[in-house]
Amino acid sequence: MTERPDPTAEPAPSTYGEFALKSFLGMDISESDAGLCKAAIEIGPDHLNPNGVVHGGVLFTMVDTAMGKAAMSVLDEGQFCASVEVQLRFIRPASAGPLTAAASVTKRGRSVIHLEARVTGEDDLLVATSNGTFTVISFDPPPV
Repeated sequence: MTERPDPTAEPAPSTYGEFALKSFLGMDISESDAGLCKAAIEIGPDHLNPNGVVHGGVLFTMVDTAMGKAAMSVLDEGQFCASVEVQLRFIRPASAGPLTAAASVTKRGRSVIHLEARVTGEDDLLVATSNGTFTVISFDPPPV
C-alpha cells in the first residue's frame, strides 16, 4: 500500500521542487506571481538530439515543470497537482543559447487547472507553444 504524503508536513524550502532531471538538465525555475512560472536552460551538447537540435523531451520537461510550478502556486494548503495532458507544438528548432518556458494559469477550477506556455530562445524567438491540464489532488488528514 502506498502511503500518502502528510499534507500537514512542511517541505524543506531548500529541497522542495528539486528532482534529479531538473539538476541533470541544469534547469532554473523562477516564480514571479501566483499562476506564473518560468523554467530556463542554457542549451549545451547534452540537450541535443542526433540531428543537432534540442531534443523534444527537453522542451517538454521545461513546459511540464513550469506548468506544474505555476499550478502549485494557485492551490490551497494541503492540495497538490499532477499533469493530466500536455500538448506541445514545435515552431522552430533551437540548438544553442538560453531557452525559457513561461507558463501561466488560464483557469483554475475546483478539480482542474488549465495552463498555457511558450518556449522562447534568444531574441525572444518562439520555439514552441503548449497547453496543459492539471488535476487538483486534495488529501484529507487522517481521522483522529
